[in-house]
Amino acid sequence: MFNLLGKSAVITGAGSGIGKAIAQLFSKQGASIHIVEFNLEAADKVVAEIISSGGTAKAHQCDVSNQTAMKQIFEQIGPIDILVNNAGIAHVGNVETTSAEDFEKVFNVNVRGAYNAIHCAVPQMKKNKKGVILNIASIAALVGLADRFAYSMSKGAIYAMTLSVAKDYLSENIRCNSISPARVHTPFVDGFIAKNYPGKEAEMFDKLSKSQPIGRMGQVDEIAALALYLCSDEAGFITGNDYPIDGGFIKLNN
Repeated sequence: MFNLLGKSAVITGAGSGIGKAIAQLFSKQGASIHIVEFNLEAADKVVAEIISSGGTAKAHQCDVSNQTAMKQIFEQIGPIDILVNNAGIAHVGNVETTSAEDFEKVFNVNVRGAYNAIHCAVPQMKKNKKGVILNIASIAALVGLADRFAYSMSKGAIYAMTLSVAKDYLSENIRCNSISPARVHTPFVDGFIAKNYPGKEAEMFDKLSKSQPIGRMGQVDEIAALALYLCSDEAGFITGNDYPIDGGFIKLNN
C-alpha cells in the first residue's frame, strides 16, 4: 500500500521540518523527489540524505513568490504527479501590530507561493490527465488564534484555494486536499521560542505542548504519514477536503 514508485513529487520548503519529513517518506515509498527551497544548502543536505538511502532527489533553489523563476523550474522538472505546497513563514501580531510590510511578506510566501506552484503544476498534470495537490494549511485557518493575524489570513487562503482547485479540476482527474496541523515540533519552533522567550525556553515549550489537549506537539513524521496517504492511489476517492491533525485542538480545546 501507499506505493509511489515511478511518480514524480515536487515539495516546496522541504529543506527542514515537515517538508523534509514528507520528502524523505515519499522517497522511501519510491517517488522521485524535487525540492523547491529558498535555502539551497538545506535542500542539498536533504537531497544527499535521500540519495544515500537509495532514493532519487534534486534540489531547486527558488523564491516561491517569484512566478517567473517557478515556471522555469517546473519546465525543467517536466511531468509531475504530486505537488506538496509546504513552504511558508510565520508572523506574530494582531491587525494593529502587523505592518503592511509584514502582511505582504507573509502573503507573498504563503499565499502567492502556493498559487505559483499550483499555477505551474496544473498544466503539467492536465497533460498526464491525473495529479495530486496537497496544501499544508493550519488550524489557524479554522479557529481563532491570538496574535496570528497575517498567518491566519494566509492559511485561510490556502484552505479556500484547496476547495477551488479541487472543484475546478474534477474532470481532469486532479485531486486537491489540505492538511491543517496544530503545533508541530520542528527546528522552526525551537528557534521561535529561543528568539521570543530567551531564558524561558523550557517553560514555553511545555506551555505550547500542553495547548494541544493530547498534551504534546505533533511530530513531523506524523504529518508526513497523513500526507503520504492523501497523495497515494489509496486516497483516490478523496478531494476537496481539509484534514486537521491537531491532537484534539479544534474539537476538544474547551
